[in-house]
Amino acid sequence: MIDRSTPACEPVKDMTKPATKPRGLFERPPRSGVWWIQYFADGQRRREKVGRKSDAIDLYRQRKAETRAGFKLAPRHKPKGVTLSELIDDVLLFVSEHKDRRSYIGKATIVCRGLGDRIASAVTPQDIDQWLKANTKTSATANRYKAFLSLCYREGVANGKVSVNPVRSVRPRREPKGRQRFLSRDEYTTLHAMITELFPEHIAEFVVSVHTGMRLSEQYSLKWYQVQADRKRIELTDTKNTEPRTVHLNQTALDAIESIRPSKPKPADLVFTSTTKNFQQRAWFDPCVAAVGIEDYTWHNNRHTFGSWLAMAGASAKEIQEAGGWKTIQMAARYSHLSPQHTASVVDKLVGG
Repeated sequence: MIDRSTPACEPVKDMTKPATKPRGLFERPPRSGVWWIQYFADGQRRREKVGRKSDAIDLYRQRKAETRAGFKLAPRHKPKGVTLSELIDDVLLFVSEHKDRRSYIGKATIVCRGLGDRIASAVTPQDIDQWLKANTKTSATANRYKAFLSLCYREGVANGKVSVNPVRSVRPRREPKGRQRFLSRDEYTTLHAMITELFPEHIAEFVVSVHTGMRLSEQYSLKWYQVQADRKRIELTDTKNTEPRTVHLNQTALDAIESIRPSKPKPADLVFTSTTKNFQQRAWFDPCVAAVGIEDYTWHNNRHTFGSWLAMAGASAKEIQEAGGWKTIQMAARYSHLSPQHTASVVDKLVGG
């Protein structure tokens, strides 16, 4: 006998609870990645700046547990004056649309932990110098945080919240000059052959990178409407220096781009489908570099190769600067190191006959 007291197709109730939005949390400035908590204790509303969302959730739960247990929280006195944390908030809002916003958020979180509660106008150059010594391991890192703090104070001065920028009196750390690695012609040929063998779908990316000197972000944000094949040039609008510039294409670079051009590309489509979000070049470029035994070479070194080859071809520092979009002639000269063989050939002219 079939028991018909209960319908065979009775719907099963979903016992899972929908995800609820954590209470007592808010993000300020919006989209900054800096989270605050808000709760009530002793009849007063309290707010605390935390940083990461996960940390904010943990601290909110801790504070709620403390208030329920009857713990007496320390009174919070509002500081007399603008805190450094407030200046940092303004900067995060200022760079909310910047391509390196995540880098700013990371620095802001670390600085706030050590200096955020300090009155901005009371922070001295010595305070900043000591903080840099205690919280950074290399000269390069110290200089990056010094630049970030200086930006906070510059914006503070512009907004009328502070009158001076103490970071200007902090001496920058001397950074060791790194080796500007570039490919010899033989290394280029060997690496080109390896990429063609293992990852032929990416060879055009490599060729264009070396023969144009475009930055990674410039190359992988390039769209078809910016490529003017008939004029052998690319019109860049989104550059590191925020200024548009023209990239001239030699025949090798032009052929590489044309080899991947769809039959009817949409003007707004990306030329290279890879993205810079997770630096996908590491999945194919680094293995090829390792396979041919080239050491101390990264994707960015393609830019060094571009500048060095131009220098060895007789281009002036000004010409290299304009071709690669470097901000100053000094920066262009830094990228245009010559190979020892090329230097020796010039010296040998002293004894030429």
